[in-house]
Amino acid sequence: MFKLDLKDKVILITGGSDGLGFASAKLLSKEGAKIIICGRRGDYLKEKANIIREETGNEVLDIVCDVTSSDECKSLVEKTISNFKSIDVLVNNAGTSAAAGFEEVSDKAWEDDINLKLMAAIRVSRLVVPYMKEKKKGSIINAAIGGGKAPNARSLPTSVTRAAGLNLTKSLANEYASFNIRVNAICIGLIKSAQWERKAVDGNVQNLYKELSKKVPMGKVGEEIDYANLVAFLASDRSGYITGSAINLDGGMCPVL
Repeated sequence: MFKLDLKDKVILITGGSDGLGFASAKLLSKEGAKIIICGRRGDYLKEKANIIREETGNEVLDIVCDVTSSDECKSLVEKTISNFKSIDVLVNNAGTSAAAGFEEVSDKAWEDDINLKLMAAIRVSRLVVPYMKEKKKGSIINAAIGGGKAPNARSLPTSVTRAAGLNLTKSLANEYASFNIRVNAICIGLIKSAQWERKAVDGNVQNLYKELSKKVPMGKVGEEIDYANLVAFLASDRSGYITGSAINLDGGMCPVL
């Protein structure tokens, strides 16, 4: 049997209370990892952590944190270390969709997107790297999109901030390879989520996904578990020789390797 051997690994997931982050947290917990999830809504975060605990019987730490705040990121990592003494894996998953034409994007929208998607990953990575260096081992996984490689029209500011995230991924991979710290990105395509379902006309979610599937070479929209499976693989030692990669998870949509 192909085992990931994630038992007792300490894995911190930003934006772990919803969507792809929550799906990843559940799967990693089922694999035996010690999970930390963070989000901004305390009661909701605790509710989602309880769901994981009940389903897996494993330890889950929920920490309220706004990753756009340097102080809250610092507190997030300090609380994680206080509880678990180390961090083996960081999943920089926090983010949201923001896509519009160039002339429609205000300075504030640019600043907010950079702060949420790029600076949050920078802040938390900078805080966890010293602990990974001490152990001479670690894995950082950054959520991205194919548009960071090959942007479509009217995909700003997200395509730019995700492109910066891919550069960050490669830069950190090169800098920390000698410490056996691996840094990779997942370039997400069309995957079922509440964000898409809110756009469904008259609440017809199945029709929405049917139309979206026409854009995908494989003819289908991805599932949350597809992302979670890849996160689990990159978190595990099974991917021990993979670093500096930006893996397309999109059914063949992205025109760039």
